Amino acid sequence: MSVIVYILILSILIVVHEFGHFIAARKMGVKVERFSIGFGPRLYSRKGKETEFTLCVIPFGGFVKLTGENAGECQGGADEFMTKPVWRRFVVLFSGVCLNYLLGIFCLWLVFMMGYPRLLANVGTVKEGYGAQQAGIRAGDAIVGIDGKKLRFFDELQEAVYKKSGGDTVKLAVQRAGKDYVFDVRVKAEEVTDAFSQKVKIGLIGISPAEASINVRHGFFESMPLAVRKSLDATGLIYKALWRVVTGKMSFRSSMTGPLGIFDITAKAVKVGLGAVINVMAVLSISLAVFNMLPLPALDGGYIFLLLVEKIRGRGLSQRSEKVFFQAGVTLLITLTVFVFYNDLVRLGVFDKLHKLFVK
Repeated sequence: MSVIVYILILSILIVVHEFGHFIAARKMGVKVERFSIGFGPRLYSRKGKETEFTLCVIPFGGFVKLTGENAGECQGGADEFMTKPVWRRFVVLFSGVCLNYLLGIFCLWLVFMMGYPRLLANVGTVKEGYGAQQAGIRAGDAIVGIDGKKLRFFDELQEAVYKKSGGDTVKLAVQRAGKDYVFDVRVKAEEVTDAFSQKVKIGLIGISPAEASINVRHGFFESMPLAVRKSLDATGLIYKALWRVVTGKMSFRSSMTGPLGIFDITAKAVKVGLGAVINVMAVLSISLAVFNMLPLPALDGGYIFLLLVEKIRGRGLSQRSEKVFFQAGVTLLITLTVFVFYNDLVRLGVFDKLHKLFVK
C-alpha cells in the first residue's frame, strides 16, 4: 500500500506540474508535441489532435515537449516557443510551478476541513530539577491556562513558555481530579539546536505531553486562509533552510531528503491515515514548486533566469552559452541526486543493516 500511495503521490505532482506547462502553452499559442509522464520505454501512447500523450515505465518525472523550445530547433513558425514574446514564454514556464503551489494549498485546505490530530495540554511526565516539578505539577494534570489566558493544546503552551526568559515565572491554571488550581512555575532557559542548526535559547518548565489528542476540524471557508497561511509559512521555512545551506550555516546532509526518504515519510503517513497522506502531498507539492523556481540550469527557475537575462540585454544568450549553461546544470543535478540518494541510504541505516546481514 505504501508503494502504491508513494507512486500515486509522485504521479499526481508530476501530472499537475506538466499540465500547468501544457495548458499555458496552448493558451499562449505554442504547439505541444508530446506530454509524457515518466521516462524510459512507453507503456501507453495516444495521439491527440496535435499532441502525443505517453505513459512510460519509470514514474519519477515527466516532460512537455514544445515545438521550437530552443534556438537550435526554432524554424520561425508562429506556433513555436522561441518566437513568442518574453512574457508569454514566462507564463508557460511559470505555470507548472504555479499549479504545484496551488495543489499544495488545496491539499492543506482539505486537511484543515478533514481534521488533524492535536495534542491536548495534558501533562505526561514531569522532569526533575525544573519549575513544574518544583511548583507541584503532576503527571495527569490538565493545563487550561497560562498567565490568565485560556489554552487547550500543548503547542499553545510551548509557544507561550518558549518566549520566556530564564528566571521568569508563569501562572499555570490546572485542573486535577475535578478541582482547579493555580501554580507559579519558574522558567528555566536552555540553549538548544533548532531545525536550522541554529543555537537558540528557549524557556522550559520541564514537562512533556500525555498522548491525548483530539481531531481538530475547521469550516469550509475558514480552512482556505489557514491553508494559504500554512503554505506561506512552509515557503518561508524552505527558503530559510536553503539560504543557511548555501551560506554554510546548515549541513546539506541534514537538510535534504531524496526518493527513499520521501518513501519513508509516505509509509509512516499511510499508517496514520488519509489526512496525513494528503498533508505529505501538500508539503511535497510546495517543496517541488519552491525548488523548481531556483535559478539553476535545467529547472524552471533556470529557464526563467535566462528570460530575465534576455529582457535586460535585449537578446538571449548564444546557443553555445546556453548549451554550456544547461550542461553544467544537468551535471549538478545528477551529482546532487546521487548524493541525496546516498544520504538517504545512510540516514535510513541501509548500510548498517546490510553489514549486519552479511558480516557476523
